[in-house]
Order: sequence, then C-alpha cells, then structure tokens
Amino acid sequence: MAVSYIVLANNQVTNRYIEREYDMPVHAWSALYAIVTYPGLRAKDIQHLFPRPQNTISRVVALLERRGLVHQIVSDQDGRAKSLLPTSAGITLLNEIKEKALERQDEMFGVLNDEERRTFLNLCRKIAAGQRLCHSEAMRTS
Repeated sequence: MAVSYIVLANNQVTNRYIEREYDMPVHAWSALYAIVTYPGLRAKDIQHLFPRPQNTISRVVALLERRGLVHQIVSDQDGRAKSLLPTSAGITLLNEIKEKALERQDEMFGVLNDEERRTFLNLCRKIAAGQRLCHSEAMRTS
C-alpha cells in the first residue's frame, strides 16, 4: 500500500497544480505528453499508454486542438485515421509542466540520499518495463 500512497499523494498534488495553473485536467496533459513524446500517434494509440475510455480521449484531443497545442493530419491511406502532432505551443507548455513535475519529484524524493534515489528509480524502471503493470491476475475481471 506504500507505493499506492506515494503515487496517489504525488498525483493529487501534481494534478491539482496543473488543473489550477493551466486549467487542464490530468487526461489532457497526459495526452499532450503522449503526443509530444510520440508525434504522429493516433488518438486510439493513447489508450494503450494511458488506459482511458475512447470518448474521454476524443474530448481531450478536441480540447488540446482548440487550445492550439496539437493538430491532426488525416492519413493518406485511411481518411478516418488521423495522426496527432504537437504544435510549438504544445511542446513549450509540456516542457513547463515537466519542469514543475521534476521540481515536485525532487521535493518528494528529498528524503532519500543519492544512492537510495538511484536504487528506487532503477526498481521503478524494472517494474514499469514488466508486463504486470497494467494487467493483473489477482484483480482480473470477467
């Protein structure tokens, strides 16, 4: 439960800050993160990175587009498929958000010395690279 507590507490602080400062819900800035990190992905691809309902992702993409943070390009092969690309304003905004998030992480991990921090982050990378992060046998639904 300690991991859940750390993640939930950090998300609460980070998400509230971003919602207040940028008037942007977590779904929007995480989608912007995905689009900047993987330019050209499709809205349905975001579901594989951040499991959310398709209608939520569609609304978020529309919000990001209205704000001039992303734009869509229709595929030559399939008129229904649209690639998402960040604008320079989207990249700039995400860099601001990432800078603040890293500042928050430094604040949160300030109780760890350098070796403890490296160990913790290496363990997190190992867990994130595994197949069990988003799938569970213990919490399977039928």
